[in-house]
Amino acid sequence: MDALRKTSLVAGGCYVLTFASIPTLTLYAPVREADYLVGSTSETPVVAGGVLEVIVALACIGTAVALFPVLRRQGEARALGFVAARVLEAGGIFVGVASLLTVVALRRAGAGADALVTGQALVALYDSMFLLSQSLMPAVNALLLGSLLYQSRLVPRVLPLLGLVGAPLLVAADIGVLFDLWDRLSPVTAIAALPIAVWEFSLGVYLIVKGFRPAPITTGTRDATG
Repeated sequence: MDALRKTSLVAGGCYVLTFASIPTLTLYAPVREADYLVGSTSETPVVAGGVLEVIVALACIGTAVALFPVLRRQGEARALGFVAARVLEAGGIFVGVASLLTVVALRRAGAGADALVTGQALVALYDSMFLLSQSLMPAVNALLLGSLLYQSRLVPRVLPLLGLVGAPLLVAADIGVLFDLWDRLSPVTAIAALPIAVWEFSLGVYLIVKGFRPAPITTGTRDATG
């Protein structure tokens, strides 16, 4: 297996792994209850959701680190920007997870009714971090990575085109959320996020199954590694 095939497998695997956080929509439901700090519901789903999001954050960084040696040949500044954007996205995820785990810690410490407002504020912090890290940053990532892959032809152009088209839609949806035109979980937001979701999942599957297409920027990098 040559070096490029290994790179595509790692990058593709990391991209597919970023979808591990999908169950958090259900897992985080208990912590959104107004009386969670004084309630009796299980803490396990919230903690499990946090673990899943940590995995996603690490996978985000993994996609960029794995692809950087290849993408830098097409555009080093954009490739480096992609790495930075992914790290920033992961950092936002960590902050969001930490806020929810703090709510769990307050509950375990028996903070009681006096801390209900604090708990709700921490949940609101998570929502704000989600909007910035897991909604806005994927649009930035799509513009950076999509343009690099579209120009290099390492994958079929229809894949990065999905990302390039979906990026402005996602940004528009996020602006709507910021100005309270619709909710973060509204159908409008879900529809706007669909092209980016399809782009990232399809890219991951393609890299795992097919790998990179032959392209000028990969000349001399298909060295056998055993």
